[in-house]
Amino acid sequence: MSDAPESAAESTQAEPVRFDPRVNLVCFLATVGTVFWVAPEWNRVAPSQLSLLDHVRFGWMFAVPLLTILLFHEFGHYFAARLHRVPASLPYFIPIPLSLGTFGAIIAMPERIRSRNVLLDFGAAGPLAGLVVALVVLTIGLSLSPVLPLPDTGYMQEGQSLLYLGLKYLVLGPIPEGYDVALHPTAAAGWAGLLLTVLNLIPYGQLDGGHIAYALLGKRQAALGRWVRFGVLGLFLCQLVWFMAPVVFGHSERPWHFALSDASTWLFWFLFITLLRRYQGGDEHPETDDSVLSPIRRKVAWGCAVLFVLLFMPTLMSHA
Repeated sequence: MSDAPESAAESTQAEPVRFDPRVNLVCFLATVGTVFWVAPEWNRVAPSQLSLLDHVRFGWMFAVPLLTILLFHEFGHYFAARLHRVPASLPYFIPIPLSLGTFGAIIAMPERIRSRNVLLDFGAAGPLAGLVVALVVLTIGLSLSPVLPLPDTGYMQEGQSLLYLGLKYLVLGPIPEGYDVALHPTAAAGWAGLLLTVLNLIPYGQLDGGHIAYALLGKRQAALGRWVRFGVLGLFLCQLVWFMAPVVFGHSERPWHFALSDASTWLFWFLFITLLRRYQGGDEHPETDDSVLSPIRRKVAWGCAVLFVLLFMPTLMSHA
């Protein structure tokens, strides 16, 4: 995830903005801690039952590959900015002691990016770098994952995308009906890398996908952003009906709060996008000074759009 707010002073600042790398280091170490804290859950071990040493012993097969994916993603952005001599901070990783253990990272930029070509390079470098590592991690993890009969109830079903389903088929072959892969922690980290990539590729505002969409579409990106924002809300409402209706009409014995929780992931992202809109002052992306995107970068932008479709998961995670 990246953050490129428009600076009122822009390039007329008397002195360049200086960032304290000690803050970045503290944020990263805290994120390492939270990722290792939640990692045993992806090895089907409750963290509350473990010592700190056990968190490392049970968690490294998830935490290390996931942190590697995140580092490649964020430093893809950072090195793209450095290559084009755009002032940028080191990544500020965001630790959370839940779910994946992190909410990604942001890179602070005191000036707007003035060129569409540079904007495309910056926006695409992170997702593409992280995705390459995620696919390698996922391939290795799937090769370590058994295919088992699905239990009747009491398990979590990870989100499915076209790319994820295709990779499962290539690594494991056809999976019989009533069976599924029991994800090895490394495979879970690779799947999480796909999830983080597609969420960053949402073509809105100053998410990576918003940078790419503006580089490709220019001011028309604002109209796309409005469709995306209400589309995410519509997706939440559809999921709410899909998961809650069987419970309400007695066709499912699942607890209602499980159904509500499964539908609410897209509500969270609608609220997050709404906060971005308030912070940015609308659906519009900060403008660039030129309107030309090179032919090769135009192909990269459309390639990222195709990747978004291939990575998209209608349901991010659900109780079964």
